[in-house]
Amino acid sequence: MNSRGWYNLGTLPTFFLVWFTGLERIKMLVKLLCAVINILISISYITVANSAYGKQPLGSVRFASEVQSAKTSAIYLIRALRDPNKVPQLNGSRYNGGNPTPVPSTEGTSAPGWLCNALPRQAILDVVSVTDVKVNPTDKGIELILVTPNSQKLQVRGTTEGNSYIADIPNAKLQLVSGESFRQQKPAVGIAEVTVVSLDANTLRVTVTGETGAPTVELFDSTQQGLVFGVTAATRQSLQRGEPPQSAASSTAQQPTQTIPKPANSEEQKPIELEVIGTPEASYRVPRTSVGTKTPTDLRDIPGTVQVIPRAVIDDLGARNLSDVVQAYGLTPSFNSSKITDNFTIRGFLGFGNTLRNGLRDEANRSILGTDLSNVERVEILRGPASVLYGQLEAGGVVNIVTKQPLDTPYYALDFGVGSFNYYQPSIDFSGPLTSDKKLLYRLNADFENRDSFTDFSYSRRFQITPVITWRIGDNTTLTVEGEYYTRNTTLGYTLPAEGTILPNPNGNIPLSRFVGEPDDELAERTTYRIGYDFKHRFNDNWSLQNTLHTLFLRADQTAAFISALNPDKRIATRSVQYYRNNIWDNYIMDTNVVGKFNTGSISHQLLLGFDLYRNYIINDDTGNTFYSLAPLDLFNPVYGSDRGSLTSGNRTFNKNDAVGVYAQDQISLTDNLKLVLGGRFDYVDSKAISTNILTNLTTTTYQSDTAFTPRVGIVYQPIKPISLYASYSQSFTQNVGTDINGSAFKPSHGTQYEVGVKADLLSDKLSATLALFDLTKDNVLTPNLQNTRFNIQSGEQRGRGVEFTLTGEVLPGWNVIASYAYLDGRVTEDNRYPVGNRLQNAPEHTASLWTSYFVPKGSLKGWGVGLGLFYVSEKEGDLFNTFQLPSYFLTNAALYYRKDNLDLSLNFKNLFDVEYFESSRGILDNVPGDPFTVELRARWKF
Repeated sequence: MNSRGWYNLGTLPTFFLVWFTGLERIKMLVKLLCAVINILISISYITVANSAYGKQPLGSVRFASEVQSAKTSAIYLIRALRDPNKVPQLNGSRYNGGNPTPVPSTEGTSAPGWLCNALPRQAILDVVSVTDVKVNPTDKGIELILVTPNSQKLQVRGTTEGNSYIADIPNAKLQLVSGESFRQQKPAVGIAEVTVVSLDANTLRVTVTGETGAPTVELFDSTQQGLVFGVTAATRQSLQRGEPPQSAASSTAQQPTQTIPKPANSEEQKPIELEVIGTPEASYRVPRTSVGTKTPTDLRDIPGTVQVIPRAVIDDLGARNLSDVVQAYGLTPSFNSSKITDNFTIRGFLGFGNTLRNGLRDEANRSILGTDLSNVERVEILRGPASVLYGQLEAGGVVNIVTKQPLDTPYYALDFGVGSFNYYQPSIDFSGPLTSDKKLLYRLNADFENRDSFTDFSYSRRFQITPVITWRIGDNTTLTVEGEYYTRNTTLGYTLPAEGTILPNPNGNIPLSRFVGEPDDELAERTTYRIGYDFKHRFNDNWSLQNTLHTLFLRADQTAAFISALNPDKRIATRSVQYYRNNIWDNYIMDTNVVGKFNTGSISHQLLLGFDLYRNYIINDDTGNTFYSLAPLDLFNPVYGSDRGSLTSGNRTFNKNDAVGVYAQDQISLTDNLKLVLGGRFDYVDSKAISTNILTNLTTTTYQSDTAFTPRVGIVYQPIKPISLYASYSQSFTQNVGTDINGSAFKPSHGTQYEVGVKADLLSDKLSATLALFDLTKDNVLTPNLQNTRFNIQSGEQRGRGVEFTLTGEVLPGWNVIASYAYLDGRVTEDNRYPVGNRLQNAPEHTASLWTSYFVPKGSLKGWGVGLGLFYVSEKEGDLFNTFQLPSYFLTNAALYYRKDNLDLSLNFKNLFDVEYFESSRGILDNVPGDPFTVELRARWKF
């Protein structure tokens, strides 16, 4: 405790000491005890469940949302069972005594309907359990084994579609302790991915995706284990973009398995073999995610707008920051530069702090930090209120960053980028097992980036290292521990006044490269340390538990000059300097939930029950947050070298924010095509703030507690399988800290949204489209009290209404596309200060984007590709008074690719026609210019 009675909370032990100190901590103690009891109960279950499920395997899928399967036109491949005497034969003798016969296409029909016409009743009723999935390398490719009890036989309908061999297996179900699906990437040279998923309660789908073409598959029955797929890669030397070759066998049980030889009579039962020349395996379409429901759910079954941006898109875009990624879906920066931090306008509302990391709130981007993409596996966008799942958040939506996780097969990649403005970035990505039984896995990403800027005297240097360890404690239990060290040193003096850039200035135009700070006295340095874990346990096939803890320790130093006024001559800028050292920002969040599946009659449920604990400290107790005068600057003929002047204001501050939330959700399948999502969350938030004025030495202390309930209701109706019609109602909340003139605490602001839409999966599920209409209102917005402007009142309301359309996926073999359009009518609907009807700040009325790439699938140019991006943003208001507008702009990006064997080369061109534009605005004196034309070359070698 320091001289003012504040705690120095720089360490985790001190954090827990403070947590338990004093009677006012009793409430938080009780909440923490609930979490501890929950973990102890889970440990006791682990002891029992591991013994009961000791022989059940654990798959390599960390998130079911990672599973992707390709589908195109059907050419069927079918083979007779080895012992037809033990399994009822097909009606009409389709197996013809063991000689394979192609099956007519059943495209557009479901597997169960087809089987009702083809199989005798006892075959339909006999559902075989697949208890393990094993993948072993062979000299030609891989051997995929579906393990069944007593080697029970499975019947197969096979087809090659595009780059994939797809086999539907009726009368079979997965019983993997690891989850409801299996996925492994790059099991061998030429094989991009293997997935096994459940289509419905008694039908499996096996998908083997090749890198440059569909693999050739032979099927065999093993009397020792089950069904065996012998897979031969179409072209073993044409890796386009996947993981490097793997050699070790893998299994959902993670035990070494013996290669099963082909049966002696396999020649007599040789299947029809098909080989199809395909395209690179990197799909833009991801069909499942957890961000919209906290459970792995098909996008078509979520009553809301969700986009998933996989690593393939990030690489194709040549993205340098998160803004480069999300602009493909029409999101624009809300304030600050996209080079500095990650804040976006979503459905008209500022997304300040609305960033998740692996599904938990991440406060780092409230500071000037930004996301290093080298450790990012995918980015997910959830539009609209999300408080029902994640607690207090702004109304517009969230962006979830999913980091890379350990692989169970060796992977090594070296990456180097170089480009305009002295940009260079070396990085590594290593992963694989640490033990021979693959119980312990690791992943290590590290990179250094150096980048200057078109703004004079500006630069950015950053370094990141992120180790991850996964421990497979048992067949049904995993623990993943993830750490990160990140440091960044950059400059900030890049914002410019509107007069002379956007608006006329009698002195002419201010160069967009003008630096408004002091080159020798400008600093923005951030250092973060993260440590956390993700614990998962499956009690049985239907019930599972997850407990996750994330901690963040951020330290910040800053010296940043800014323009505080523009003289009447519009030439001389009055400047001030913000100065602080050792700003502390510590964050702790723990989430625990249980997911269970059960039926009530014919209605199926997926129930989610959970709670989370959150604590945040922001302490500026060293120098305090201070402001100094600085000599004026001639914006048209600048002379630098001025020292900081006198102290004008400053405060030493201590802020603590606590929250506990309890949430529940039920995903109800009333029928196969009618689904309901019901959810609700109760939050208790508590804040404490101590502020000491450095000039007067006056200290003020404020406390505030609030509660909030946020519901969500959604319904999805699918008249036919590819089409989903949905409607939803949801709310969000954020705490408003402070009091009115009477001393009454402000109420939280609530966001309320109504949304309807339609989703379509086109071209045999290769292309997905979403059309959404929404009405989103935020109430209890703080506005000035006109009788005493030193105080606020809660009479403000803002509204965003609009239409959004997105299209994602593969149009033709090798041709991927992302297209989006949004119309937004964002308005001030109630306010004491801003005119009602004014447009919302940084909220363009129209945004449209198109990103498309094409890779040559075969021939002498195979491995070459091109990309093209078009991005349009209409005019947007620079402030809520609507005194000026940022001009509309149209940007063009392009790319060239060469991806063959283990080498990936990308050449990206940004802002191809060197358009001058402004990303965002914080007011008439503070506008952020966008980057000019840049070129970047990136090379990746995988081995």
